[in-house]
Amino acid sequence: MSPRAGSSGPHTLAFVESPVQLLNVLEWAHTHALQDPGAGLTLVVLSPNDPMTRGQLRRMAELARDEGHQVRWEEARGGTTAPFHTVGGLAPLLRKAKRIVMGDPFSRYVQLLLTITKARELVVVDDGTATMEFVSQLARGERLVRWHRRGGRPGPRDVLFAPISSSARRRLTPSERRQVEIFSSMPIDSAPDGVRITANDFSWTRARFGPPRITKGADLVGTSLVETGVVDGDRYLEAVAALAKTHGATRYFAHRRESVDKLHRLAAETGLEIVRPDLPLELIARRGPIGRTILSFPSTVVHTLPLALVGTDVRVAVCDIDPSWLTENASPRAQGFLSGVTGTARDVHRLSAVSAV
Repeated sequence: MSPRAGSSGPHTLAFVESPVQLLNVLEWAHTHALQDPGAGLTLVVLSPNDPMTRGQLRRMAELARDEGHQVRWEEARGGTTAPFHTVGGLAPLLRKAKRIVMGDPFSRYVQLLLTITKARELVVVDDGTATMEFVSQLARGERLVRWHRRGGRPGPRDVLFAPISSSARRRLTPSERRQVEIFSSMPIDSAPDGVRITANDFSWTRARFGPPRITKGADLVGTSLVETGVVDGDRYLEAVAALAKTHGATRYFAHRRESVDKLHRLAAETGLEIVRPDLPLELIARRGPIGRTILSFPSTVVHTLPLALVGTDVRVAVCDIDPSWLTENASPRAQGFLSGVTGTARDVHRLSAVSAV
């Protein structure tokens, strides 16, 4: 069990919008508690509307409370007036906090909240592979834009929000008055001067769960690349079917953003058992049972699962995205970014892009 966070010392306010962000805040808190056991943590969940995400966040919030942290659940998207109530209610906490931890610096919600805080310490924990793009953009002094939206023309909301986004980028740049830390399991080699990089080795996850029971078969990890408009749906289903047939996979762990229609079609056409995890995959795999081989397309898990499963006999294999799978609307940077996700992964077996069955 992790050292419990106390209520004395400099107070930390953390903002999360996804289960993976919340997991990585717990990992950060576990690492930080070893150095500063007196620091208190209030974890604010800016809840989305998606039922799958909300369910996983509820489960993760229970784990956070078990660790002794305060959890504040905000219905941040519960109607047109919800953002005003959320920001207004959080303003006093933001002004008092000595340290802000955030899981998604690209989030407009988080960027808006950053304009209120006077905290001298800012921490960014992983929001998956997007962290790699965030650090690169920060180092180059670019506006903060998610990688799969790069290359597109800014919309009216982007233009309207540009001053707040610029302010957030400035606040996330280290200065004499502000320290910035990146807590990450991603490969980072281009951090701006003054940014402190702390490695996330998933020590809390390994201490809290497992070791898992390992089955003889293979499991396949789903991705939301179709839902984000990067990969064509038909080509994706063909690739999943080919992977399952080649490697004998029987289960498909769905990404929380995958559409119900796509998953129904995938089950019907491949025969795979669709599993909708109630926790981030790192915890699911660590609890077990899990296949001896885990198959994935380029995604966060090719970096995180080897860390969560260190010391086990599980092999993580990643399948490249063939350029022909990309949609016409995919960002010009999509192929390079996805290749970088695969190429920088450690302790994984790299598979060539599969052919259609």
